[in-house]
Amino acid sequence: MVSKPVASSMLMLRIITLAASVTTVVLIVTNHAKFDDGTKWKFQDFTTYRYVVAVAAIAGLYCIVQLPFSLYYVVKQKRLIKNGFLPEFDFYGDKVISLLLATGIGAGFAVSYEFKKFFDSIFDAAGFAKHDPTRSTNDKFYNRSIIASAVLSVACLAMAVVSVISSINRSKSKGIFG
Repeated sequence: MVSKPVASSMLMLRIITLAASVTTVVLIVTNHAKFDDGTKWKFQDFTTYRYVVAVAAIAGLYCIVQLPFSLYYVVKQKRLIKNGFLPEFDFYGDKVISLLLATGIGAGFAVSYEFKKFFDSIFDAAGFAKHDPTRSTNDKFYNRSIIASAVLSVACLAMAVVSVISSINRSKSKGIFG
């Protein structure tokens, strides 16, 4: 059993993860670009952004599932289910979600940065000015995706800390596999 401040910290970190995941989903889902020639880009046009949204949604759903158990643990200082399942679920679930978040961050940053760099080199070669509307629209689209990935990194960091704490908590309990 962990102390009340540690349990409260875990609860707050799960709430931070949930908030950052929801923010990431909102930022990416509302990200779109309309160019002067009528061309439109949406996040659905990029498989990677769909993956980032899915990862953020899964992390958010996991946190929603965990919140009642964490809240009960903070208030009562005991587990809602007493057979050792919850420490195991916390241990493995937190690890999987933190690693999943890390892959989402990597994918989001990599695609956004590389496409932005690629299009900037094309715009430079074609002689477009830095303040050209097409170039500006393109930059805004990828910048917003980079910001969404940065917000998702907050979720990943919070979940990584929760993962470490759940590892410590698991080592203090027998668990169902130990």
